Amino acid sequence: MTPLSFSSGNLLADRRADYAEMLFSSGDHSAAAALMGDALELAPEWIAGHFRHGEMLAEAGEIAAALDAWRKVLRLDPVDQLGASLKLELHGAMDGMRAMPSAFVETLFDQYADTFDEALVDKLVYQVPTLLQRAIASLGKSGFAHAIDLGCGTGLMGERLRGDVSFLEGMDISSEMLKRAEAKRIYDRLARADLASLADLPREADLITAADVFMYIGSLERLFALVAATLAPGTLFAFSVELHDGPETMILRPSRRYAHSEAHLREMLIAKGFELVSMEKAAIRMDRGEAIEGLIVVALRKGEEAKIDESTFNECHNIRSPFH
Repeated sequence: MTPLSFSSGNLLADRRADYAEMLFSSGDHSAAAALMGDALELAPEWIAGHFRHGEMLAEAGEIAAALDAWRKVLRLDPVDQLGASLKLELHGAMDGMRAMPSAFVETLFDQYADTFDEALVDKLVYQVPTLLQRAIASLGKSGFAHAIDLGCGTGLMGERLRGDVSFLEGMDISSEMLKRAEAKRIYDRLARADLASLADLPREADLITAADVFMYIGSLERLFALVAATLAPGTLFAFSVELHDGPETMILRPSRRYAHSEAHLREMLIAKGFELVSMEKAAIRMDRGEAIEGLIVVALRKGEEAKIDESTFNECHNIRSPFH
């Protein structure tokens, strides 16, 4: 994938874009959009510039012009590294999207990798790895032979799993995230993988986790089927989602993250051959000063061996976030 440039390559265009940002920060969105348009006349192929122009136009109330700007981004960059298609969907100009563009997810986390741990843990009070670890531990299982950490990022979930797993591997779409995870030396194997198109997983796994991953994927049916085909009876699948309470199976939020409904997750797990062990609401992180509500889920692959003591099952439903 071609690296995305956040500079136009034209000094005058960049200066005008900087002034546009100053105007935008001061609240003069219309003037900012106009000046950004002038900058783009000097750098008409500047992908990031057109994307930002769309955002400025939208804030100025010029929605039709904003949509044209994001369509221009897609013409210049069909793989959609900046997620212009998600902007179009949020404004009702693109229907039927069921997944995020993989190039957008990769670009997002490649850019975020250097500050990921600090931003997520210290600033956003990220809770998912701790909550998932607690939910898994509540089953009373002493250890796992082989765990797969889907969307492992820099290894925040892996750090929680390491002491209970003989062989730990992580998969992520971002090569920059994988570099940070490798530096922590907590994984036995790391692999770059796009979960949206993943075709196979190691069959020896007895635990698969996905901490704050599915909000960047969207439709989960295919991936859940793959996990079900991978895991043997009696093994575990633990994951988190952002939660929404509406009738839709999932929605795309203004944050450009997907949120999933509890009812749909229950139905899908049963349909794919899982027994739901626990599904708890929790504040999973902060965003713009507000707690984001999610679900912490543990499911058991069904089969003759997939039996769990009733008292343990009931205890699993008492897990609560420290935010509660």
